[in-house]
Parts: sequence; structure tokens; C-alpha cells
Amino acid sequence: MPLIQVKLIEGVFDEAQKRTIVERLTDTMVDIEGENMRQVTWVLVEEVKSGHWAIGGQPLATADVKALAAGVPAG
Repeated sequence: MPLIQVKLIEGVFDEAQKRTIVERLTDTMVDIEGENMRQVTWVLVEEVKSGHWAIGGQPLATADVKALAAGVPAG
């Protein structure tokens, strides 16, 4: 029984987007394992507090991720 864990920075994705993430990841696992596994495929979405996630030693905040998504260069 697969468990898919997804960690996101809080406030980046709204509820509808998180629901879509769960649905699509489940569909992907079903594509791999077969439809019988849908009912036992778990997806756990965890949100990490803004600033408590770091890349290359630099904290990453919600605003940073939203800027990246908008195409604003980092730095």
C-alpha cells in the first residue's frame, strides 16, 4: 500500500491546488500499480512553516516561492 508524502511551504498552494496534487499523484500511482490499488493509495500533504525550509543554506519563505512561480528571478 503506497504512501506518498508531499511537503509544501505553507501558504503557497490553496486548498483546490492541494486537492489536485492529491488526485493526480493518486492517479499516477494507479497508472503504475493498477486500479485495484486506488483505495489503498495514501497521499499525505504536510505544510512546512514559511522560513523553515532552506535550499543551499538559505531559508525559503512563502513570498519567495510565489515570486519564483511568477517568474521573478531569485536574488
